[in-house]
Amino acid sequence: MTKAESELAEALRERLKIISDETSRRDPDQHVKRLQEISKRIETLAAALPQPAPSRLAHFLERRSYDKALDLLEDGGD
Repeated sequence: MTKAESELAEALRERLKIISDETSRRDPDQHVKRLQEISKRIETLAAALPQPAPSRLAHFLERRSYDKALDLLEDGGD
């Protein structure tokens, strides 16, 4: 995994943590703000991937199938 892919995978993991954070969900405005921030980070990191990005990864990122993108990155597949 390249450094760019590793940073993207970490951001995708952070997104999952935010989604499952029960404490954060008690404050909906703050929870949504955190999700928006990590989504922007993911988009920035995705745009910074070396081009052309692996086709399946690009497909998952374009469709915001972030769980599938993370699985692909962790499995090292294309």
